[in-house]
Amino acid sequence: KRILVTGGTGLVGRAIEKVVADGEGRPDEEWIFVSSRDADLTSSSETKALFERHKPTHVIHLAAMVGGLFKNLRSNLDFWRTNIHINDNVLHSAHEAGVQKVVSCLSTCIFPDKTTYPIDETMIHNRPPHSSNFGYSYAKRMIDVQNRGYSEQHGRRFTAVIPTNVFGPHDNFNIEDGHVLPGLIHKVYLAKQSGSALTVWGTGKPRRQFIYSLDLARLFLWVLREYDEVEPIILSVGEEDEVSIQEAAEAIAEAMEFRGELVFDTTKSDGQFKKTASNAKLRRYLPGFQFTPFRKAVKETCAWFNANYATARK
Repeated sequence: KRILVTGGTGLVGRAIEKVVADGEGRPDEEWIFVSSRDADLTSSSETKALFERHKPTHVIHLAAMVGGLFKNLRSNLDFWRTNIHINDNVLHSAHEAGVQKVVSCLSTCIFPDKTTYPIDETMIHNRPPHSSNFGYSYAKRMIDVQNRGYSEQHGRRFTAVIPTNVFGPHDNFNIEDGHVLPGLIHKVYLAKQSGSALTVWGTGKPRRQFIYSLDLARLFLWVLREYDEVEPIILSVGEEDEVSIQEAAEAIAEAMEFRGELVFDTTKSDGQFKKTASNAKLRRYLPGFQFTPFRKAVKETCAWFNANYATARK
């Protein structure tokens, strides 16, 4: 197997690379991690050339334009157009190159805003996603549509996974444009340096299921090797492991030994209040899979950020 990983230098790509290097790789697998430096995936010709150069038999497709709530609110059209181009180019190049299997990465933000909980894999296309990031959400939904098309028309084994909120080493810790947990880690670091209070955007009440990037990486390997459905599968901790943004901020403060005050800026948007996902399908396949406890994963991520601050903060 020659496994090409797009977005290979991002949060999930680095986690897969580490898990493979730490003994989860197999002798019959050659892993190729590529980034935007290797090809502009919004260009069909550059994407095709990348596939011709590496001749993969399998693909893990992680590359995407991503960002936190406030970046999405500003740039919904950019998120739609960029991701539609990337996904179409990668999937069509994989098809033309005869790739045996593609596993793409979706997000729980693709689910309907107005829905019942917990959400599951059957509900993706029921109603519109949350308005705050509709561009990104619809672009990701279209991967599922394309996967079904390639399966029905060409017999391709193209599928997708839907992780809940991923975090870990090599995340985007940018305060303005990053996701909530890495942004909070950076904020706690700065508050501790300056001796000021920690300001959390929003009320702190929204709830999220966080998955550690190294746990997700191990699950990606299982999906690549064992999961044969075209229908997507949610990769998540259980519903009972959901935490509020306030609880997440408190866990980070504890891990960073921050003793200051927590202040909630309620003038800032909370975004979606909750998007509780069911991992029942995953548990039917892998009843014994062990997730890293949230506070342990937070502690390891904070330690990595502290050790790599010069590069991680950018």
